[in-house]
This record gives sequence, C-alpha cells and structure tokens, in this order.
Amino acid sequence: MYTVLVALDGTDDRALVQAAAITALPDASNGVKAVLVHVFEDNPEGASVHRLSGTMRAVERLEEAGVTHELRETSGDPAIELLRLAEEIGADAICVSGRQRTRTGKALFGSVTQSILLEADRPVINVAAE
Repeated sequence: MYTVLVALDGTDDRALVQAAAITALPDASNGVKAVLVHVFEDNPEGASVHRLSGTMRAVERLEEAGVTHELRETSGDPAIELLRLAEEIGADAICVSGRQRTRTGKALFGSVTQSILLEADRPVINVAAE
C-alpha cells in the first residue's frame, strides 16, 4: 500500500485539489492510502479535523473514488509536525497545497509548503488550488 500524508490547512479549495491529486494516482482505489492531517497551531475552541468542511469534502471525494483514508490531527508547528508524522506513519509521499505568496511574504510569514519541500526526505506532491 502506497501511503500519502495529505497536509490539510482547512481550506476547501485546496483540500479538494489534494483529494483529486490522490485519486489520480495509479491504482488509487486499490493501492493508495491517504492519511489526511490537520495541524492546529492554536485551538482554544477545541475544533476537530473531523468537523472541518475541507476535510469533509476531501473525504467525500476519496470515498467516491474508493480510496482508503484515515483522519489525523495534531497541534504545534505545522511543518515540524507534518514531517514528524510522515516519518511516524512511514508515508511514501506528502501532499501539500500552498498558497501564492510573494518572496517578501514568505520571508515574513514563512511557508509550510516551502519548509516541507526543503526538509522532506520523501517525495512531495505540491498541487495548486484551482
């Protein structure tokens, strides 16, 4: 089974294009497992990955395509937590969907996608939102 960690940020559009990328993998319905993860940086209201609309829409698309999936959540620095979890679950790849930022914006605010692309020791699938 080819395991892909799907790094969800809570945005519906990006979650859907990530799910579409997973369902487009060869033999996705038989040989791919998607582990959908949301990292909460700050969660005082106790939100859950199971209740995020982007997660629910991605799950619907994966289920329609017959792709095995599971949901996970954690908290902390998103890039660090996603890389740690990818190692923990033995992910074969990581799927991200970054937002467009200027160079200045990346320098000021950082970029989870950029950090994962630079630090990951496994393939990274980077899909753009439509």
